[in-house]
Amino acid sequence: MTLGHIGRLYFAGRSEAAKKRIQALKSARYLGERTRKVYEPSILHLREKAFIKLSESGQISEYPIFTWKQLQKRLQVSQSTLRHELDVLEVKTSLSSALALPRFELLEFSTWPLIYQFYAAQPTQPGIYQPAKVLIRPDGFIRIYEHTSEDDFEHFLYLEVDRSTEPRETLALRSYGYQDYYRRGGLAVQYGGSPEDYQDFPFRVLMVVPNDERRNNMAERLLQNTPPILSMVWLTTFAEITTDPLGAIWMRPIDYREITKGTAYDPSRLRTEAYRRQPEREALVAGELKKLRLFDDSPR
Repeated sequence: MTLGHIGRLYFAGRSEAAKKRIQALKSARYLGERTRKVYEPSILHLREKAFIKLSESGQISEYPIFTWKQLQKRLQVSQSTLRHELDVLEVKTSLSSALALPRFELLEFSTWPLIYQFYAAQPTQPGIYQPAKVLIRPDGFIRIYEHTSEDDFEHFLYLEVDRSTEPRETLALRSYGYQDYYRRGGLAVQYGGSPEDYQDFPFRVLMVVPNDERRNNMAERLLQNTPPILSMVWLTTFAEITTDPLGAIWMRPIDYREITKGTAYDPSRLRTEAYRRQPEREALVAGELKKLRLFDDSPR
C-alpha cells in the first residue's frame, strides 16, 4: 500500500495522523519501504517483526498458513505486478471510502486471491469431451450489506482490474469460468448451501479497464462467448471508479448489444480482418449509453 491508501482506508482521510503513525511503525521496524525514486510514491510493506507480532496474537490465523520466508519472497515482485497491485488497492480504497454510508455495511473486501481462488471449466473444444479446468484467481472479493427502508440485501462482487496487459481472449475465458462457478453453485457451497441453491447466491464480476475503447472491446468479446455473458460482468474504466465509484459509471455487455444491434459494430457480425481502432463506434456508444449505478439497475 501507499501512504495515501492507508490514510483513506484506516484514518478517514486524515493524512497527517496516518503519516505520524506510519513513521512510528517504521521507526519500530514493523513496516518497511520499497526502494524508490524521488518522484515515486512511498510503497510500504510488513517487516518480519510485524509478521511475528500478527502471528503470535492470532490476527492472521484465518488466512492460509505461510512463513515469513514465503511472505518475504512474495515482496519481490516485478514492476508490472506491482503496478497492477497498486491499481487494485486504488480501486479498493475508492470503493471502500464511498461505502462509508449508513446505507451500506462493508463486510469484506479481500484482495488476497489465494483465499477465494477456484477451479472452473473452460469451453469444450472439438473432439474433447472433458472440458479443461483452470484456476481462477480474482483480484478481489467484496461482500456488502445494503440497508433500505423495505429490506436488507447482501451483495457478492468479484473484482477484475485489467491494465490491458492480458489478451481479451484470456479475460473472456476467465469470465466463462465465473459463469461455470455460478452454475455449479460454487459460491453457494462456500457459504454453507448446496449446489442446487446457486440461484440464491448471485454475484457480479466488476471488470475495471483502462479506457472506453477497451470497455467496448471487452463487452463485444463477452457477447461472443457461448453462452454469451449479458449481465454477470459489469464494466467501467479505472478513472471512473476511482473518481465516482457509486455513480452511474457501469455498462453491461447487454447494453452494448442493444446500442450496436443492426450496425456495422453488431457483435453477431463475423469479423475476419485485423483489429483497428473504431472512433465512430466509440462515439456511437458514448452518445447512446445509459450507464448504471452499482446498486441500482435503472439507467441514469
